[in-house]
Amino acid sequence: MIVRSISNLELLKIADESAKIYYGCNQDWYSTEWQRLSGCGPSVAANIVYYLEALAETSNNKETMLMLMEESWRYVTPTSEGIPTTKMFCDAMKRYALAKGLRVEFGCFDLPVEKEHRPLLQNMLSFIDAALLKDAPVAFLNLCNGEEKNLDSWHWVTIISLEYAEDSSSAFANILDEGVIKRIDLELWYKTTNLGGGLSYFRIGEALSLACSPKN
Repeated sequence: MIVRSISNLELLKIADESAKIYYGCNQDWYSTEWQRLSGCGPSVAANIVYYLEALAETSNNKETMLMLMEESWRYVTPTSEGIPTTKMFCDAMKRYALAKGLRVEFGCFDLPVEKEHRPLLQNMLSFIDAALLKDAPVAFLNLCNGEEKNLDSWHWVTIISLEYAEDSSSAFANILDEGVIKRIDLELWYKTTNLGGGLSYFRIGEALSLACSPKN
């Protein structure tokens, strides 16, 4: 099995006022009902920026993450349908990065609705593998969870690690969702999702990319 992960999960450990530990943020922390209902995209954006800026090196508390979540909401703002494409997410993250003065490089990978047009599972795994090797958490858009019960449909989560067989016969990922680490079967999801989804990664780079180009 091949195993990849971000280099420092400790950076995404968040402590609340009672010293309870979370991993990444929880969209239920948002202050309004609409934010709590539709805030998965900006929550993943907050996780990524928190990791990129290594905010946990100076402050790993819930209060700091809450401020970042509200900040990310201003740029990665859901529509009435949420943020249903990687292009929407990438374009919003570019605006967010510019506003924060972060120079980032990024990549996107799409798994379309039409199964005959989908890239191979190996291509998807290679994309995640390459991102994690760059120490970049991966934003994962799941539009339909298929038979993978540990995922919500029409939902963004943060991939922090990947474990897969070289022949792609099995593939599992650890994700951050609702402030906890969950394990999902990516191979099962790939075979059974009816609507597909997509992946995006961001990391500090030499220059800000100008467009979001799907990579198959």
